[in-house]
Amino acid sequence: TWLPTVQRMRPQYSWDDLVRVLNHRGQRWTVEKLRRAVPKLWDRLGEGDEDLARELSQGILVSNLDFVIEALDHLGIEHDGNGFFDKDAQANEKLSDGWRPKLLAAFRERYPEHLILLYINHLDWELGTPETVFVG
Repeated sequence: TWLPTVQRMRPQYSWDDLVRVLNHRGQRWTVEKLRRAVPKLWDRLGEGDEDLARELSQGILVSNLDFVIEALDHLGIEHDGNGFFDKDAQANEKLSDGWRPKLLAAFRERYPEHLILLYINHLDWELGTPETVFVG
């Protein structure tokens, strides 16, 4: 997906630089198309498009698999070595009380806080245990 790249690069890099990076990855963007697409996606997210939000968050996490694998190892959740775990494996039994702030504290020096928070909330959703959105 391309939106995680946009989030990482903007506003530090120009739209031209961003288009070069995306097109180098085999996509076909122009500066104008990209400028029109990004606000539309933010509007959809603001309107509560949960499917889009889920797809974007999964794209962001897949582009950060090193972190995902380290987090799963830290939590003691068995996975396939690529950051994916069996949803039927009762992984939530591995999560002790206070696992959310502990995971945040363990990784905040090495990874962006927003990435860690995204993964914590994604795990809650995957495991069917969301209490509320964890914000730190």
